[in-house]
Amino acid sequence: MKKALIIMAILFGLGILILGIGALKTMGMYNSVIAAEEGVKAKWAQVQNQYQRRSDLIPNLAATVEGYAKHESSTLAMVAEARSQMGGVVKLDENMLRDPAAMQRFQAAQTTFAGGLQRLMMVAEKYPDLKANEQFNNMMVQLEGTENRISVERMRYNEAIQAFNTLIRQFPMRIVAGFMGVTPYVPFEAKATAQDAPQVKFN
Repeated sequence: MKKALIIMAILFGLGILILGIGALKTMGMYNSVIAAEEGVKAKWAQVQNQYQRRSDLIPNLAATVEGYAKHESSTLAMVAEARSQMGGVVKLDENMLRDPAAMQRFQAAQTTFAGGLQRLMMVAEKYPDLKANEQFNNMMVQLEGTENRISVERMRYNEAIQAFNTLIRQFPMRIVAGFMGVTPYVPFEAKATAQDAPQVKFN
């Protein structure tokens, strides 16, 4: 009887140990998902920051162009309208980042805005005095830098998404992710024309 009790105690202890190890592993996987998810959010915030920076440059840029090319009102109006429409979809919350339709709307707005900006640059090409304006050139430098940063941050965001989506699809992590209710994020997959930064250099 005593021997049986000892064996039962040993088995019970082993069971507790196994459950404890399993719980620790599960907690580790849970924390890994959380960390990866926070990484995606942080990278997206940087993408948004750069898009916002570009948007904030446009009013002064358009006003400067208008000072030299008032009759180009249709292009200036198009840029203003594209910027206005973009304002409604630039900010995407966490759930929308997992929504392909929301991401498509965001990308479409950015594509329209980039197209308007490209047209604005083409207008500026026709005015030598504008191209010689120091304020205008300073804004061009800022805009060019912003476009480069957008490209870099977009790439980093997609890399974070790839890591996260791969993590939650792997076994046994997918079981933990399933219990947590997490789903894959939608990567930034712009069309070829939208991936090209507007040309902001002048000859």
